[in-house]
Amino acid sequence: MSILIDESTRILVLGITGREAVSITRDTLDYGGLVVAGVTPGRGGRDVHGVPVYNTVREALAEGEPNAAIIAVPPRSVRDATFECIAYNIPLITIVTERVPRLDAAQIVELATQKDIRIIGPNSMGLISPGKAKLGSVGGPAADTARSFHPGSVGIMSRSGGMTTEIASLLAQNGVGVSTAISIGGDPITGSSFASLLPLFEADPETEAIVTFSEPGGVMEAELVEIVKSQGTDLRIVSFIAGNFMAEMPGVRFGHAGALVEHEEDSAAAKASMLRSAGIVVASKLGDIPSLVQQ
Repeated sequence: MSILIDESTRILVLGITGREAVSITRDTLDYGGLVVAGVTPGRGGRDVHGVPVYNTVREALAEGEPNAAIIAVPPRSVRDATFECIAYNIPLITIVTERVPRLDAAQIVELATQKDIRIIGPNSMGLISPGKAKLGSVGGPAADTARSFHPGSVGIMSRSGGMTTEIASLLAQNGVGVSTAISIGGDPITGSSFASLLPLFEADPETEAIVTFSEPGGVMEAELVEIVKSQGTDLRIVSFIAGNFMAEMPGVRFGHAGALVEHEEDSAAAKASMLRSAGIVVASKLGDIPSLVQQ
């Protein structure tokens, strides 16, 4: 099985005539995804790779009946675009735009929570259930995606879009496949976290293990530890935390806006210790992940 998306997912792309969105649309279609409509105000009546373009979400909903949306608009336009999708109760919204203003991101997450809408991102490359569906640019072109992502029983949750693909590729090289992989986003405020997605993987009978990719900064690991300690989990969780070098190279920082180390407990070493306290396996090297998952 998969979580959040499957072969029947009908996708709406906001900002579809932009350069990045054109590429996302092509890659998603080539992988077999159902991109049913796009929206760019003032560009209604055009098409992108055969996908009709509308001026408003209301028009697109009337024609395409999408149940998932990709937001690929400039940062200052993300709030309005997402609010419009929430207003029409589109249940799954993936925001690929990065560096969305924090107040806007906070308001998006708050409204989505009230309306029971699932937000992935901002700064997400999307999600994929290999052999079934793909939402966003994760994995790149369809041929590359097929090489890296094989169907299987391991879920992936990653702060980095690129590392989502790298981990899937490492697993594939060792004969291990993926149930669903999610690029949760690298901005400071994101709509989904490790802890909020864990129950979805637990409810999937085909998922037997999870790999998480973390960075210094933020509280996602602490939230995951809290839920595992309080509720337990039947899934094996293997985590890799990038950024150990930061302790030896003061001043060096990751490019992601969310990788901000404000306290000692935000460091890679502190996070690793915290995860181990909950029984989560922490990989010292990226290449160790496949063997640790298979154990």
